Amino acid sequence: MGSVLPIVRRGLSLLVFITLSLFGLESSAQVSKSTTAYVSDSAGVLPLWIAKEAGIFARNGIDAQAVRVHANIGVMALLAGELQFVLGSAPVVLESALRGSNLVYVAGGMSTLDFVLVSRPEIKSAEQLKGGVVGLSALRGANPTATRFALQKLGLAPKDVSLLVIGGTSERIASLRLGKIHATLFSPPQNITAQREGFNALADVAELGLPFVHIGVATSRAVIRDKPELVRRYVKSHLEAIAVMKTDREYALKVLAKYLGQIKDRDVLAQSYDSAAPDNRISRKQYPSVAGLQMALDLLADDNPKAKSAKPDDFVDNRFIKELDDGGYIDGLYRAKAR
Repeated sequence: MGSVLPIVRRGLSLLVFITLSLFGLESSAQVSKSTTAYVSDSAGVLPLWIAKEAGIFARNGIDAQAVRVHANIGVMALLAGELQFVLGSAPVVLESALRGSNLVYVAGGMSTLDFVLVSRPEIKSAEQLKGGVVGLSALRGANPTATRFALQKLGLAPKDVSLLVIGGTSERIASLRLGKIHATLFSPPQNITAQREGFNALADVAELGLPFVHIGVATSRAVIRDKPELVRRYVKSHLEAIAVMKTDREYALKVLAKYLGQIKDRDVLAQSYDSAAPDNRISRKQYPSVAGLQMALDLLADDNPKAKSAKPDDFVDNRFIKELDDGGYIDGLYRAKAR
């Protein structure tokens, strides 16, 4: 009997090894394709870029693609099933959800606005901006919302200027140079390069510390229902990437330099990184800001009566973050980096 037990134990060990090996092969074979839309070339998108460049998505079984599109186009593509996630601001995501799309945030992204109102060289004060034209990226979203906050900070009412939709960053900087507009909002690094070019920084919205879901990770309830494991892996990857961003500055700058290829100045890249990395900008645990969502609802209420009765929790699905948080995984990411 004594000689049989070791053989049985070896047989069981071999069986366990084979089972685990097969499970590992099966898990690695279950790679899910996923596409994420983002709307700006800024340091706030670093978690997405790092997750892709550092192989975090791949390690978590996601074949990830990232595409830069306008926010509204990204939302429409998500609803059409052409992509699975959107990095979007609360006004765009919530307005779509209020119209029946069932979009929700599964991670908070950047939890405040990071814009600076930049004006032409000859405009150095709020008084000089009166009667001028302020360029917007769109009618809805973080940019027009932050523009109104910036004007309020300067003591200007919307009626004191003309608000004109120009388009993306490149269109607005060209319009500013040509004098077609007199001011517009930029995020780092664009505001930094614009100031070096001779334009003025009239108001820093980021200094206000306004709660706002700016570059949050949104998906649809249909994706969560049909592909919960993909969402779980994606949120895990997002949190891992944020840990890398916060603990490996040099690598984060390297990734930022790749995606902002037109910017070669390391100091500009470093300032852009430093504007996004603090916990009060991009949090470690990534629960979407309730106060930020409420602010978006308040802004939408004038045009959409449904926003008045809606609650921030209606637009959040925290289950995936909570699983990782309750299990100690998120805290563990930073303990590991500290060793």
